Amino acid sequence: MKISLLLLVGLLITTSTVFASNGFADAADFGFLPNETGVHNTKALQTAVDKGGTIIISKIGTYKVAGTVYIGDNTSLVFGDGTSVEKSAENGKFGYVLLNKGALSKTYNYHISITGLTLKVNGVDTWMGEIYGDRGQISFIWVKDLKIERFRCTDLASGQFCIQVCTFEDFLINDVIIIGKKDAIHLGRGKRFRISNCVFQTADDAIALAAGDWISGNPELGDIEDGVIENCYDLKAEKLEGAFAKIVPAAWVDWKPGIKVRHGDAVVCNGRIYRVLAVMDGKSYESINPPTFSQGSMEIDGIKWMLHQTDTFHTASVKNITFRDIFLESVRVPFQLMSYANNYSHSYYNGAPVPVLSGISLENIRVISTNKKALVGISAPCDFIAIRNSSLQGNGVEFTRASDFDAYPKTTISFANCVFNSAGSLGLVNNYCKGIPKEIAVKTTGSIELGDNFSAKVSAGEGIISVESDLTGLKK
Repeated sequence: MKISLLLLVGLLITTSTVFASNGFADAADFGFLPNETGVHNTKALQTAVDKGGTIIISKIGTYKVAGTVYIGDNTSLVFGDGTSVEKSAENGKFGYVLLNKGALSKTYNYHISITGLTLKVNGVDTWMGEIYGDRGQISFIWVKDLKIERFRCTDLASGQFCIQVCTFEDFLINDVIIIGKKDAIHLGRGKRFRISNCVFQTADDAIALAAGDWISGNPELGDIEDGVIENCYDLKAEKLEGAFAKIVPAAWVDWKPGIKVRHGDAVVCNGRIYRVLAVMDGKSYESINPPTFSQGSMEIDGIKWMLHQTDTFHTASVKNITFRDIFLESVRVPFQLMSYANNYSHSYYNGAPVPVLSGISLENIRVISTNKKALVGISAPCDFIAIRNSSLQGNGVEFTRASDFDAYPKTTISFANCVFNSAGSLGLVNNYCKGIPKEIAVKTTGSIELGDNFSAKVSAGEGIISVESDLTGLKK
């Protein structure tokens, strides 16, 4: 059957019209190309994403970018196989490769997805971007309905986090490989999220749930809640700091005349949260006059204050988080529930409400190295931890004290259906809190002992530990 030229042209026009009306576009049509400069490509990709809809990067090759691309609502970037984005310092080093537009004005963006992105940092790494506390190569702040899928970065440098998301709702990240020197996925306040099918090999934290962090570590404070982290691998890196999962709460007080503050401390005043920017030497400063300014930073009584956010709450915690199917090759304390008490940050201001971590569940955790360090290290307030169906190599739980706390709530730890592979004596729970009577309750059920002459013990230190156990050495 022959089709007339006129009919064929009509079909092409119709197809093109349908294609465009559905919101699909090829970034190449806007000049985003592998052989172009980073300056050119940054402008070209920005023009493409400003149209919204689905932007496809289809031509195989490495695309240089020399600046941030800002993404708005209802926008998807889809990177084809064989494509990658490489940071280029043609205009100097810069922070974010991708940032949502609402991050700058603190207004929500909706329905954004990034699929198939391979990022090459290429040594273009800065300590801080244009939003103080936001240090992600890929950053989203004030966002709802965000998805990042099939993401790769294998040269993460030491200044910036790889992916940072804060003040979010409904975040999904899936199929990720991140290798390098800094945090892989760093979350601030938000709710309803899932992190799935990831491989990490990072010198610093693989995953940070930082409800309250260093002042330079998150742009806003607030609860992180209702999340699942599953099927993740923590591989051994050449240099190790941090944890597989760092979980940090915080609390602060209302400003009052004569209050003593240090670097990083937060206060509520005039309907806002302000934080102190000072020399990181642990020195205290007396505040006589309140911070009341509405933007930026200001020095008052010799104290540099920064407006952190327009909120009046006093605690930021992490609640209802499940880790499951986690495979640990790295030799470090993988789960750290911590409160900072050093020159760089103070998670808790004495007299504030206690920010209690709640509903932390560890399921099918596999320690597949010979790591004998604690499975969980706790220096933050925590009410309950469940450890289920896990395989351990002489790994227990350790409690230490953050010096700003005068008291901690009782912590209950449940080990259910766990396999203990180590031989000899295991310190299942050790309390190293000094100066306060920490109370701990331990229960084990369905335990399997595989190590020769295995025997478990607990050390109460200056606290109190009650035990109900089926383990040799603890059962009655």
